Amino acid sequence: MRLAPFTTFLLLSVLNAQQKDWANYGGDPGGQRYSALTQINTKNVAKLKPAWQYGIGAGADFANAAARAETGTEAVPLMVNGVLFLPTRQKTIVALEPETGKEVWKYDLGKVAAPLRGVSHWAGDATHPATILAGTFDGKLLAINAKTGKLVPGFGNEGAVNLREGVADKYPNSPYHMGSPGAIFRNLIITGAQGKEDDPGGPDMDVRAWDLRTGKLAWTFHTIPHPGEPGYETWPPDYWKTAGSPAHWGAATIDEKRGLIFLPIGQPAAQYYGGARPGNNQYSSSIVALDGMTGKVRWSFQLTHHDLWDYDAEAAPALMDIMHDGKKVPVVVAVSKPGLMFFLDRETGKSVFPMEERRVPQSDVPGEKSSPTQPFPVKPLPLTKQGMTADEVFKGEPEHEAFCRDLVQRIGGIHSLGSYTPYSSKEYRIIFPGQQGGPNYGGVAVDPKRDFVIVNTRNVAGMGRLDQSIEGDPVAYRRSSPLGPGSLNARFWNPKKEMPCQQPPWAELMAVNGDTGDVAWRVPLGITEELEAKGIHNTGAFGQGGPMVTAGGLVFIGGTRDDRFRAFETSSGKMLWETKLDSQGHTMPITYMGRDGKQYVVIVSSGVNAFRLE
Repeated sequence: MRLAPFTTFLLLSVLNAQQKDWANYGGDPGGQRYSALTQINTKNVAKLKPAWQYGIGAGADFANAAARAETGTEAVPLMVNGVLFLPTRQKTIVALEPETGKEVWKYDLGKVAAPLRGVSHWAGDATHPATILAGTFDGKLLAINAKTGKLVPGFGNEGAVNLREGVADKYPNSPYHMGSPGAIFRNLIITGAQGKEDDPGGPDMDVRAWDLRTGKLAWTFHTIPHPGEPGYETWPPDYWKTAGSPAHWGAATIDEKRGLIFLPIGQPAAQYYGGARPGNNQYSSSIVALDGMTGKVRWSFQLTHHDLWDYDAEAAPALMDIMHDGKKVPVVVAVSKPGLMFFLDRETGKSVFPMEERRVPQSDVPGEKSSPTQPFPVKPLPLTKQGMTADEVFKGEPEHEAFCRDLVQRIGGIHSLGSYTPYSSKEYRIIFPGQQGGPNYGGVAVDPKRDFVIVNTRNVAGMGRLDQSIEGDPVAYRRSSPLGPGSLNARFWNPKKEMPCQQPPWAELMAVNGDTGDVAWRVPLGITEELEAKGIHNTGAFGQGGPMVTAGGLVFIGGTRDDRFRAFETSSGKMLWETKLDSQGHTMPITYMGRDGKQYVVIVSSGVNAFRLE
């Protein structure tokens, strides 16, 4: 079997020759993940066939797990002015002919891992070339000439800015790198970071803007407010001096007309115990709107107060206009792991649909003071399971059913208290959604013709108890599981089979009508091959990644652990096409019109089960 991290599909019939690009991580600066191309449509999508592959050679290179893990990627390519740009897990950044996959140039990073989720493109100006911006795993921001593949010498230090300087000086051995491609706003690139998540000490996770011509720092936004800044009182005094989170590791989106940057911000450390950080912890697990030229906060909306669940707001917010109360309202659509979707007014950050602060279960862990309420939109209703009862334990296949019944007995029954069930120090609890969500970094796609928001979700619960840590641990309580250590065992599932222990569906694809807040349709996303063979169909196959929508009436999505790539009818959710990839596609697809007049659909496949690695 040939593992292909980069697979391209095309429709052989040529219907028009208008070229369309995919110049941003989200397709456009507003992150809609929408293409106006119609050559591939509901009537002919079944004719799609592979056009070319780029990247990994013979399967013999991937006989062991370590080698396969090296090929894991979540990259989204860019297609600009007839060239395709992307990072690879072979520690390179490449430019390719989008019709053939032939290399135009390749930049070798040596021993440094390439960006995980993609690169950014700046068009340049009269005196500066079009540039590819890439954040590497050693904390550098590179500027590469888009035409030649060479570093741009006038940017930073001969083409590179050391992002660690000024934020990681006290933590030279701590991880620090860009988690997603930077957002381009006029002459600036806005960068976030990713580093330590479960320990409170580490590099500052400041969001910074850099001049695209020189690489000089333009402004800084502190994800933990400093003294005198709004929200400082929601954290312990001086917490900002040492805390290495929350981080802006997802992709930002841009409202160019209003000059706003919308940042998704992750969870605070430690992930599951917040006794050392009382308060709502402003800007964590939030959407923050910044003035693009100054970095000043216009507004912020916290999706999870005092996060104790690893409920990052990592998905890129998407911009759209909806009809509400007879008026067109510009909104930013925010989703995160709790499985809730908010439509926020872009000017004010207020929820367009009614929103309630509802009381939620409280923590019993010594020293913890959980938030008494959490925000819930009245519409849309939750997109994922918010809890379970004993009669929802999996039934239907004897071996898996026996495992799940035994697991329930080992944890003393189903202890699930509904939305925002906190981990307990007294009993094992089942947490829906788990630490993977719900939605994840794949976020949403927007069909502006129908005002539909398309999102994929998973129903995989967290499972665990908080136990007192050993002396000297900087975190007083750590999560434990009856299945053993590690995140794979902290889910309510059979880790060997990767099958959840509640009834399916385990993953879904759905469309939300932005005008009404109602779910227009929802369907299981994916299959479990072992259960399919035994007559249990359409269980859903969870994974990572997100959707793309086209004017041809289609939703394209990978994002499942069953190795499939699929196309659905946008209006109904009916699956119209699927193919099996050589490896799993845990990222977002793109589409573009080639110079040959043919529309192509591209997905980067990972070579490894990304869900297993997290």
